Amino acid sequence: MSTVTDAPGAPADTAPGPAARPPRRRGRLTPYWLLLPGILWLLVFFALPLVYQASTSVQTGSLEEGFEVTWHFATYWEALTDYWPQFLRSVLYAGSATVLCLLLGYPLAYLIAFRAGRWRNVVLVLVIAPFFTSFLIRTLAWKTILADSGPLVELLNTLHILDVTSWLGMTDGERVLATPLAVICGLTYNFLPFMILPLYTSLERIDGRLHEASGDLYARPFTTFRKVTLPLSMPGVVSGTLLTFIPASGDYVNADLLGSTDTRMIGNVIQTQFLRVLDYPTAAALSFIVMAAILVIVTLYIRKSGTEDLV
Repeated sequence: MSTVTDAPGAPADTAPGPAARPPRRRGRLTPYWLLLPGILWLLVFFALPLVYQASTSVQTGSLEEGFEVTWHFATYWEALTDYWPQFLRSVLYAGSATVLCLLLGYPLAYLIAFRAGRWRNVVLVLVIAPFFTSFLIRTLAWKTILADSGPLVELLNTLHILDVTSWLGMTDGERVLATPLAVICGLTYNFLPFMILPLYTSLERIDGRLHEASGDLYARPFTTFRKVTLPLSMPGVVSGTLLTFIPASGDYVNADLLGSTDTRMIGNVIQTQFLRVLDYPTAAALSFIVMAAILVIVTLYIRKSGTEDLV
């Protein structure tokens, strides 16, 4: 009987290799386990307090008799009608401080990104140095700077600048302290680093060869800034304005220390309702109104700016 042999050059039969193993289930769950601490943190310190405040805003009663959930939604309307001037004042002061921070912070961020050279790290340290001092101490220092007998107020009087600000209603005669201008100056100073750092990060990402190409095409420096630098830095402008406006609109320390009863912001009202009047439903309702208003303003601003890249 004849036998069949393999043809010359034919590949020899090989034993089948081990079957490919499916990815381990634990490996697929690893990203979710990494997210778990952050989710728990947000749940405990944001979601649960938010739900508690929501229930507080629809309660009625007093501290002596106790509060009870009665779904009294009229508290929102009453709070808005009673304190709408403070709400509008907060938006105005925060918006003014944001504009001033942008006007002051953009040139400095531009200098750090393109002109600082080896001094870049030093200037950045100087920008964040105020954070090593208490927010309260920094605000109290402005009471000395804006004192009636201080050199700054005397200089402003000599230059007749206070005549203009008094006509605009920002100061009271030759006095700066306890006026809207003092509150805006305090907000601008305290939140200026929140504007500079995002602007610097955005400007630093711009390729310097784009500026060289613009110059090669005979564009003037201002045209280069308007056509190249400013559009590419818009993500930093958007993020910086948001990081400045949002905390400034809810601030109450500057208005309390640098202002007067005529410059009270919505944060001062909420603080008073919570800690002095002990009207918890009104305070909670005001908090939700402020949060909702800021959310609407931020959403419209992001859509209007034409960018959602905030980093």
